[in-house]
Amino acid sequence: MVTVAPPHPWTYALRLPHDPRAVRVARMTVRAALRGHGRQDALDVVELLASELVTNAYLHTKGPASLRLTGLGDGRLRAGGWDSDPYVPSPSGGAGDDSAPLAPLDTGSGRGLLLVQEYADSWGGRALGDGALGRGAGKLLWFEVGGRATLPLLPK
Repeated sequence: MVTVAPPHPWTYALRLPHDPRAVRVARMTVRAALRGHGRQDALDVVELLASELVTNAYLHTKGPASLRLTGLGDGRLRAGGWDSDPYVPSPSGGAGDDSAPLAPLDTGSGRGLLLVQEYADSWGGRALGDGALGRGAGKLLWFEVGGRATLPLLPK
């Protein structure tokens, strides 16, 4: 049975504890939501990039995180990840400096936002306003995919 995507926007919001299992829960939720809305065409890309946002939140903060997945009426999908750290990293790992060195190929981490930059149609991030006790309210990183939401074959 094929599910037809509704012409109006839909949203799933997921609040995640600071727990290494949160990344798996986020991936499972993305899979279920996209399959339920007939968007298997975007499944690989959105699952990969959403898990990168949640992984970064777990690795670089001590608090909870949130993931919001929105299907827009025009066929685009938007995902946003919130965490409690107001620092918005650049995709290369520097503080907005594109000349920062890339992570070595033999390391298991350090390229998450480069993947977001490469496979999303658009993406961004911003620090959020003042939180309690004058601390920042964290940041929001987001990405959108649309018609080109497929992963190319990567060289081995």
